[in-house]
Amino acid sequence: MPTENNTDELRFDELSKLANTSDDNSNMTENSNKASSQPDMVVDLPVLAKDSYYLSRLERELARAAVAKNKKVSDDKADDGLTKKRAQYEKIKTRSQQAVQARMDSIPDKLAEKLNLDLPVSQRAEDLVQAIIDHQVIIVAGETGSGKTTQLPKLAMLAGRGITGQIGHTQPRRLAARSVANRIAEELGEQLGNTVSFKIRFNEQGTAQSVVKLMTDGILLAELGHDRFLSKYDTIIIDEAHERSLNIDFIMGYLKKLLPKRLI
Repeated sequence: MPTENNTDELRFDELSKLANTSDDNSNMTENSNKASSQPDMVVDLPVLAKDSYYLSRLERELARAAVAKNKKVSDDKADDGLTKKRAQYEKIKTRSQQAVQARMDSIPDKLAEKLNLDLPVSQRAEDLVQAIIDHQVIIVAGETGSGKTTQLPKLAMLAGRGITGQIGHTQPRRLAARSVANRIAEELGEQLGNTVSFKIRFNEQGTAQSVVKLMTDGILLAELGHDRFLSKYDTIIIDEAHERSLNIDFIMGYLKKLLPKRLI
């Protein structure tokens, strides 16, 4: 379930370059031509998904207050309130962008090289990355063993996901959630709990700073109880959706109603 952010303008080759050179993360340019001709042009970083709605609302309030201020005589009390609100906006935005930068820096190096090119999904990597960039929702269908489960989280990272929030990846069974998390971490050359984490009933490994989070669909349903907007995630991958269990049907129905709100 992607949300709109500035990284949507990046393409597959640029994101591969981003994964290869973490030192250049703070100086991302909109495309490679601009990068060569205007190396100092920096794209404004997006904010965390959990801060996006609040900051957009605060921005609208500031805009209305500025218009109202121009239409009437200056009021010291109103001016003071506007100044405080603007300072609050800048503080939250700066903190959020710093967190986004930290998440960008945590994306594994040479990510494109860690795709398993023997798998059919990896052979269509550029098409899938472009689809993730261009659409809020995509459906990926393929034969068992084609690499959907293990490669899609890496493709999502190449598409700029996992930066404003975690990539949530659901599995219908606890054993599958843990084994898939182990496999993806192994392919990335990392220990489980760093870039890739998992959470199942009575067991969890990793932190909120991880980029990809494997979990059972029941865990995601439980999180809806205290986070109706799933604000800690910028992407949701529903695996084995064809099984059409009660949990999966409920999640998909809920996401259908949530998607327009996440575009605000």
